[in-house]
Amino acid sequence: MLQHNLVTDNWGCNTMQAFTDSLEAVVDTANGFIWGPVMLCLILGTGLYLTIGLKGLTLIQIPHAFGLLFRGRKGSGDGDISPFNALMTALSSTIGTGNIAGVATAIGIGGPGALFWMWCAALVGIATKYAEAVLAVNFRETDSAGKKVGGPMYYIKNGLGPRWRWLGALFALFGALAGFGLANTVQSNAVSQVLLESYGVPTLSSGIVMALLVAVVLLGGIKRIADVAGKLVPLMAMIYLLSSAAILFLNYAAIPAAFVLIVDSAFNGAAAAGGFSGATIALALRMGVARGIFSNEAGLGSAPIAHAAAETNSPVRQGTIAMLGTFIDTLVVCSMTGLVLIVSGVWNGDQAGAAMTLSAFDANLPFGGDILTLCIVLFAFTTMLGWSYYGERCAEFLCGPKVVVPFRVLWILGVFAGTQLSLGLVWKISDALNGLMAFPNLIAVVLLAPVVFKLTREYYADAAKSAVSEITPEQP
Repeated sequence: MLQHNLVTDNWGCNTMQAFTDSLEAVVDTANGFIWGPVMLCLILGTGLYLTIGLKGLTLIQIPHAFGLLFRGRKGSGDGDISPFNALMTALSSTIGTGNIAGVATAIGIGGPGALFWMWCAALVGIATKYAEAVLAVNFRETDSAGKKVGGPMYYIKNGLGPRWRWLGALFALFGALAGFGLANTVQSNAVSQVLLESYGVPTLSSGIVMALLVAVVLLGGIKRIADVAGKLVPLMAMIYLLSSAAILFLNYAAIPAAFVLIVDSAFNGAAAAGGFSGATIALALRMGVARGIFSNEAGLGSAPIAHAAAETNSPVRQGTIAMLGTFIDTLVVCSMTGLVLIVSGVWNGDQAGAAMTLSAFDANLPFGGDILTLCIVLFAFTTMLGWSYYGERCAEFLCGPKVVVPFRVLWILGVFAGTQLSLGLVWKISDALNGLMAFPNLIAVVLLAPVVFKLTREYYADAAKSAVSEITPEQP
C-alpha cells in the first residue's frame, strides 16, 4: 500500500511538473510574440506618429513641463489629487526593478548600444505618455463616490463610443490580472528574497510586515496612495540618483569613452569581451526598446489611470506634466544605471540583472549593497501601491463599485502570498498580460489622436492670445 501511494504521488508530481513545463513553454511562445517586433513597431510607430502630429511640442515643452510640475503641488480644478502627486503615483509604478535589473539585462544581452536605443524609444514615448494623459483627463468620469476616474477603458468607451466598450473591458481585464502578478506577488517575492539573502530576514516576517504596510496605505484610497507616493518617490529617486552620481564621479575619466562605446555599439554591434558574448545591432535595438518600454510603460496605458484623478481643468496641462514620467524614468534614472554599469566595467562580466548593478555599487561605494537593497525595497513597495490603484480601477470598470473593498483585501493577501511562493511562471504570465494591455490602448490612442491634436492646438492658441492681451495696452 505504501509503495502504491508513493507511485501515485510520484505520478501526480510528474504530471503536475509536465503540465507546468508545457504551460511555461506556451507562455514563453506568447511572450515572444507579444513583446516581439510587432509590438515594438506598434509602440514606436505610435510614438513617432504622435510626435510628428504634435510637431515636436512634447520635446520642445519639456522645460515648461518642469515648471508646471513644481507649480502643480496644488491643483486647480476638479479631481482628487494634486497634479504633482498624480505624476508621483504614476512614477511609483514605473521607477522600480526595471530601472535596476531591466537596464542591466538589456546591456548584458544587447551590449552598451541598447542604452542608445532605449533613449530613442523614450524620446518618442514622451509623446505617447502625453497623449494618454490628455485623453484620460478629457474623457474621465465621476464615479458613484464622487471621485474622478479615467484611463484607457474610459477613453475607449467615451471617446470611441459604446460600441467599443468591449475593447475597454479587454484592457481592464488584462490590467486587473497583470497587477496581481507583476506588481503584487512578484514584487513582494523579490523584496522577501533580497531581505532573506542580505540580512537573513525570514520570508514570513517580511510578508506580514509588507502586507500590513500596504494595508495601511491602500485602505485609505487614492488620496493616501498619492500622499505616500508624493513623499517616497522623490526620496527614493534622490537616494538612487545621488548614489549613481557618486559612482560616476569616481569614474569620471571613463565617461567620455562610455558615450563613444554606447553610440558605436548601437550602429556597429558590440564585440565579445570578458564574460560578454557579443551582440548585433538588431539585438541591441530590440533589447533597448523592449526594456525601455517595460520600464517607463509608455503605451501600456497604466499611467493615465493615475493622471485621470488629478485636480485640473486642462487635459493638455496634465498631459504636459505626465510626459515627464517617461523623461524621468528612462532618460534620467535608466541612463544613470546604464552609465554606472559601463564605466564600472561590470557590463561585460559574468553577472546578470540586478546582480550586475549590485556588483557595481558594491565595488564603488561603502555600503553600496545596502544602499541598492534599500532602493529595491522602496521601488517594489511603491510599485505595489501604484499598481493597486490601477488594478482597482480596472476591476471597478468591469464589476462596479462593489468590487473595490474585496479587491483591496485580495491585494493585501496577495502581497503576503507572494513572499511564500515560487513565482517564476507567474512572472512570465504577468509579463504577457502586461503586454496585452498595450494593444487595446494603442488602438484607442491612434484612433483618438485627432482629439489630442485639436486640444493641443486650442490650448496653445489660447495661451498665445492671453500672452498678447497681457502685453498690449488697453485702448482708451
